[in-house]
Amino acid sequence: MNEVSDQLRRRILARVESIPADQLPRLADYISLLEGTATRDQPTSLPEPNSHSAPATTPDWPHAPLHRVSNHGTFIVTASTLHKRPLFRGRAALDLLHDSLLKLAKQHGWTLEAWAVFPNHDHFVAHGGESASKLDAFLAHLHADTARELNLTQSEPGRQVWFNFWETALTYEKSYLARLAYVHQNPVRHGLVPVANQYRWCSAAWFERTASAAQVKTIYGFKIDRVKVRDDYEVAIADVAAG
Repeated sequence: MNEVSDQLRRRILARVESIPADQLPRLADYISLLEGTATRDQPTSLPEPNSHSAPATTPDWPHAPLHRVSNHGTFIVTASTLHKRPLFRGRAALDLLHDSLLKLAKQHGWTLEAWAVFPNHDHFVAHGGESASKLDAFLAHLHADTARELNLTQSEPGRQVWFNFWETALTYEKSYLARLAYVHQNPVRHGLVPVANQYRWCSAAWFERTASAAQVKTIYGFKIDRVKVRDDYEVAIADVAAG
């Protein structure tokens, strides 16, 4: 080890000793990601973040991602509209669903790690803390509120909007990280944008903005072609661009 490296190591160790105890788990997660990046094959190159990808509204964005499997339950969730109809068609309806998801997740104690919202379905990865509501209670609240508001704006009182949701518990780190990548990149899979951070109703732009470079490279380095997620939906660009 040369003298410069030795001095840098000592400075880093000194800074680590000053970190508050409640922040040490996050530091450990970050070190694990760095170790995974060093041993992983070279990740795919990343697109430049799109400064216009965030919604025009101001939702209650989550804090910087933690990237870990929660001891209290981490899930990937897919929800579908009735008959897979594009009921959340157009910018205003997608904003409604997107912003409601972020707001109510926080209200119910669920930390979102990745999400993607479309006219006929959505996906998200989230973990619940000790005081989190039950997942089905959180989703019941989300679906009731968004259905009521959507029907009000579209003059369709009493219409059934949502069909069902499916959840899978994530207990293995690699499975969790691969599904984060899948959800972040889902708009590309559906052919809506060439790079995910250009789609305003998903988490890719937020993730690239708030995560470290090492975290982004690690997550995007996972191959998602064999990830099993319920995703048999067709999404038309016209339904996204309407309104």
